Amino acid sequence: MALGFGGCVRFDGVQSALAPVSPEADHVFSLSWIMFWGSVAILVLVMVLGFYAVFGRRRPALDGNKMVIAGGVLLPLLALPPLLVYALALGDGLRAPPPEGALRIEVTGHQWWWEVRYRFPDAGDDFTTANEIHLPVGQAVEVLVTSNDVIHSFWVPRLAGKIDAMPGHANRLTLKAEEAGEFRGQCAEFCGAQHTHMAFVVVAKPQEAFEAWAAGQRKPARQPSSTEARRGLAAFLSQGCVECHTVRGTPASGRIGPDLTHVGSRRTLAAGTLDNNSATLAALIRDYQEFKPGADMPSHKDAFDQPTAESIAAYLEELQ
Repeated sequence: MALGFGGCVRFDGVQSALAPVSPEADHVFSLSWIMFWGSVAILVLVMVLGFYAVFGRRRPALDGNKMVIAGGVLLPLLALPPLLVYALALGDGLRAPPPEGALRIEVTGHQWWWEVRYRFPDAGDDFTTANEIHLPVGQAVEVLVTSNDVIHSFWVPRLAGKIDAMPGHANRLTLKAEEAGEFRGQCAEFCGAQHTHMAFVVVAKPQEAFEAWAAGQRKPARQPSSTEARRGLAAFLSQGCVECHTVRGTPASGRIGPDLTHVGSRRTLAAGTLDNNSATLAALIRDYQEFKPGADMPSHKDAFDQPTAESIAAYLEELQ
């Protein structure tokens, strides 16, 4: 128990529920500590009475029905209703909707990655990315969570509690980061062989920086600048990549896999599994199943030789 608890008490971790940076996560944090210390107090009381019953020489206070009534009726009536009322009050706060006109982000769980679509109040500004969620600091954002296949669970411990991603149904929560930073999220519901490798990152940044990032994401993919990247674009368009992936500004319009329009700007690949660089991109292109067995994307060792995979990786890396 001590070792298990020790794994949870790192307050400065990017995925620590004990370091909340939002009102919603702070509610969960407060309720957790109240439940914890309440349980500790009850445990200590029970252990003291247990030792007294076993080792005490005179135990008249434990005889008869008075102890049964006190411990079995009065104590639960005094302890449980206040905890219930407090938990319900916090629950209402967690369900509070964001202000009218707030940014809406639609998150869809797939086996095993996250599709992220931004819905701005002004029509025509929408765009789609994957495995990263960017937020403006200090602003409440509405997040609608659903699933494309099985039940997943969306969880950013430092920003909010867990919420299920269910096929055919959208659950809502509010994210409001009160400080800038990067916060790791994770699928918290076992969803198949690569459940562990279904992470994402939430990046909170000042309003101006967020607006600049969103303006860049709205733009179509840039044209390749190097000879190798141009060869990579030709290979990308002539092979099966376009059947599964979208690159806005090119004929690629597949919807099975992640949108790659600005994949070069993302921090990680394969839903938080690997660092984003050209070597990793080339390795994933040739043999994705080596890294995430069972995922929908097959390996392409027979279709792409190493130079072709490297040229496609060079093109994707330029998609900033």
